[in-house]
Amino acid sequence: MAAPVRLGLVGCGRIAERGYLPAARDLSGVEFVAFADPDFDRARDVSHFDPAIGRSKWDMRSESPVFATVDGLVETERVDGLVVATPAELHVEAAELAARAGIPSLVEKPPAPDLVGAMRLAALDPAPALAFNRRFLQGVELAPRVPAEGWLELDLELSFRRGGWGAHVCRDEALLDAGTHLIDLAAFLADSTPIAVRDAAIAPERASLELELGRARARIRCATDGRYAERIEVRDRAGGLLAANRIGAIRGRAARLRGAPDPLVRSLRRQLEAFAAAIRGEDRGALAGPADGVATMATIEAARRSAELGGAEVTVALPDLAAAR
Repeated sequence: MAAPVRLGLVGCGRIAERGYLPAARDLSGVEFVAFADPDFDRARDVSHFDPAIGRSKWDMRSESPVFATVDGLVETERVDGLVVATPAELHVEAAELAARAGIPSLVEKPPAPDLVGAMRLAALDPAPALAFNRRFLQGVELAPRVPAEGWLELDLELSFRRGGWGAHVCRDEALLDAGTHLIDLAAFLADSTPIAVRDAAIAPERASLELELGRARARIRCATDGRYAERIEVRDRAGGLLAANRIGAIRGRAARLRGAPDPLVRSLRRQLEAFAAAIRGEDRGALAGPADGVATMATIEAARRSAELGGAEVTVALPDLAAAR
């Protein structure tokens, strides 16, 4: 058996406690071995967080390494990869520090607060992976039912109540928090590039837009002030249903009562497996790369411009990544 891939975790908030640590718990090929957060006490508690009981089992005798800074972690600990789960405005800095140390990173969504930041990530070597985890939930589950050719009509919705998540720091608007997931998922399912945005309406807690892709039209709606629900539908040109996935609060609770894994944990487990495979030089599967992050953030910029223009159509201006490097 190959040695487990050793990962560092930067940013010890809710996504660490409710997502990454439970996801890594049963993975034999992946382990988190070091943690960093400006709130040192939080980093210490998360480093000893037990997903089975939902709280930290920290005690003074433990020697798990924790750091207040990213550079302290990458300069001190031997890690094979770094998961960056900080607020978005700190993503680029953490990924750059990892790249300087020759360590690949997996950067949480949104990849950066804006397109400029996404471009900086795309210029790094080693190139970071991006944590669009819906690829590993609805993406991999629906993709086998989506034909490789032909026009597609997609409807994508994601809503949740921000207060129910209980984030320590992050307060991203709905478009960045939930919309980035759906934009990337639409491109992934259609296997095509964003072209234009129209009918965009953006508020802090809600956003909607229509996205034209190379072979599809995607209607996207997201909210961070509503009841938890996810709905993905893929139809052909005639309106025939090809694939669908619906997740809601009631259905999710029923699944957990039956012993089914939480959808977030299930998706992050698959994502960590893909990241570990990429580190080992194996097939990275559905794992998103820097170009996907740039395409998503370019779409976000087009959506903002469309909203400013009262919903007018705006072309998604995709930068030339080769020239940027």
